Amino acid sequence: MDAAPILPFPELPEPFDLQSFDLPRAVEEAAVRLRPWVHRTPVERSHRLGDATTEVFLKLENHQRTGSFKLRGATHKLLSLSPQERARGAVAASSGNHGMAMAYALSQMRGDGVVFVPEDASVAKVEAIRAYGCEVKQEGADCVLTEAAARRHAAATGAVYVSPYNDPWVVAGQGSLGVELAEQIEDLDAVFIALGGGGLISGVGGYLRSLRPDIEIVACSPENSCVMHRSAQQGRILDLPSLPTLSDGTAGGVEEGSITLGWVCQTVDRYILVSEEEIRRAMVEIIGRHHQLIEGAAGVAVAAFQKEQARYRGKRVAIVLCGANIALGTLRQVLAA
Repeated sequence: MDAAPILPFPELPEPFDLQSFDLPRAVEEAAVRLRPWVHRTPVERSHRLGDATTEVFLKLENHQRTGSFKLRGATHKLLSLSPQERARGAVAASSGNHGMAMAYALSQMRGDGVVFVPEDASVAKVEAIRAYGCEVKQEGADCVLTEAAARRHAAATGAVYVSPYNDPWVVAGQGSLGVELAEQIEDLDAVFIALGGGGLISGVGGYLRSLRPDIEIVACSPENSCVMHRSAQQGRILDLPSLPTLSDGTAGGVEEGSITLGWVCQTVDRYILVSEEEIRRAMVEIIGRHHQLIEGAAGVAVAAFQKEQARYRGKRVAIVLCGANIALGTLRQVLAA
């Protein structure tokens, strides 16, 4: 792969200002830079989720390298670094997917890194991070505590911290998925996206809204862990507890001062919460009927659509299947239940 970005990265304002950052343009440029590094994932029409009048499309980001959309943002952030910055190494905090993405991208760029994961992180994802060549440190019972530990490590060592969502180049990279969606499906009425820390929905939603102002951007969260959902309702980052959820990729807190909150509040039209049983049934539907392996976070978006399906009769809808990284033990439990 060509290690040089195709387009130069502009200087970011300091402090960063959402209003002065041209997110749609940044997303378009990210899509160009990322072409040699990520898969252009396919779209598949779902006749089971749709009907005679409703067209439902699945964006198969579960086919992405490393099994998750996170590769887009992590790679784009690493491409933005100078050779001197990259030589100092990179550090990330992740429940798994972002860490795998950074580790894989660093392996392609011949760089070094450390990934901090929560104490209850998926064993399968931890093993995958190590397999790509990054050191793994387990610290903190919640993603916010893990992120704080990673930032302390970066400050102490001089390594570059690569956020899973709280960075404009990460958001722009995630948004490249939206560029593909716009090219693959014309005249979308709505897009369902798992919310998490808000990086994916900010990039994809912000870009699609610039092309089609009336498109509905739907943020989907598990009832057991919906910190950004509640934070957006209040207009500020909240410190809330999280219960265990099948959607481990979106679980946990949100970093104080995250730039994604502003974009989420500007971009999202509807917020939907789903139960663990609704997530499980959605996962069984996609795995059993569509023959697509997905993780819980992807099941959240499917479950949200199923919950509100009647509202979208006669519409053209896309659901982002954001990842496929699920532990075998969890998969057995989902299918057995």
